[in-house]
Amino acid sequence: MTSHLTHVPAPDGLAPSPQYSHVVWGTGRFVAISGQCALDASGAVVGEGDAAAQAHQVFANLERCLAAAGAGFGDVVKLTYFVTDVAHLPAVRDARDAHFAGAPLPASSAVQVSALVRPELLVEIEAFALVPEQTAATGEAGAELRLLR
Repeated sequence: MTSHLTHVPAPDGLAPSPQYSHVVWGTGRFVAISGQCALDASGAVVGEGDAAAQAHQVFANLERCLAAAGAGFGDVVKLTYFVTDVAHLPAVRDARDAHFAGAPLPASSAVQVSALVRPELLVEIEAFALVPEQTAATGEAGAELRLLR
């Protein structure tokens, strides 16, 4: 079985949005990606004071997390943006568009928060994805649960 996503940009009675799909559903293996911040592999903040640089780092981190689950941005069904100022959203959207590269946009929510886990962080994003099921018939791993550290 493979993952199949359906995007509904404008259900009856709702105005369409160029920034997200109102509804996304599908089949497959559910993957939840914890909120990612603009930290590099050593835990240092990337782009202190620069929302665009931080947003690009966050999406790079999301891409790494998705890859660890055998997924990509085309499998994402929901993004939640946490920003310390809604004025950062255009930079976040630009970074998102660069990483989604023409793929249908997922459902999304944006929330302004008073602070993130570290004071120099401006953006945090979590993701939910549906990934094609893997089967023994295709030579891939079965429905085995693993904890990756």
